Amino acid sequence: MTGDDLRINPSILAADFVNMQAELGRIANADFVHVDVMDNHFVPNLTFGPQMVERIQATSPVPLDVHLMITDPDRWAPGYAELGAASVTFHLEAATEPVALARRLRQIGARAGVAVKPATPVEGLFDVLDEFDQILVMTVEPGFGGQSFLADQMPKLARLSQEARRRGSHVWLQVDGGIGEDTIAQAAENGADTFVAGSAVFGADDPSRAIESLRSAAGAHRH
Repeated sequence: MTGDDLRINPSILAADFVNMQAELGRIANADFVHVDVMDNHFVPNLTFGPQMVERIQATSPVPLDVHLMITDPDRWAPGYAELGAASVTFHLEAATEPVALARRLRQIGARAGVAVKPATPVEGLFDVLDEFDQILVMTVEPGFGGQSFLADQMPKLARLSQEARRRGSHVWLQVDGGIGEDTIAQAAENGADTFVAGSAVFGADDPSRAIESLRSAAGAHRH
């Protein structure tokens, strides 16, 4: 597995919001920056909306991977693609017409991602895998950073990976929640190729070195 096949996307949920431009500069070797948009309705937390995302887009040295933990993404998600986000992921549980929404995001020019909470099965996505560029398997309950990794999500990830391989799909498989050097190996072994890490990157003395360590750990365990 080459480094080109793996992506490390630090989550700014763990960054210092007051010094966002400096924090973004510390992760210039990341593949994307993961931006969690929460509405205090779909999840019990409130972060930021389009204005903040637009400013991050303007100052980030790497493309934006926007994760919408919001109600009614059918209405709101296209706006984030229009802001220039490289990737926009919405929750399967919140979307009314997920395939139509994914097609709309792609039409605007963003990669289209769909996320599933820990209790949501992935089998319903099997027949529409190629409608999405990325599937995010949450490895914590969405809403707050710093939670412990849920290892019981690994069989779900493995099933998704096996199905994607069987169908010849190029969909990226992302994990988000509790990802560090110890847990990234489990996720990579079970088929993940795109990893969201918050405190493991921004909590490190040298975030750029932490990114490379995570990349190496994932690469060593990819099949």
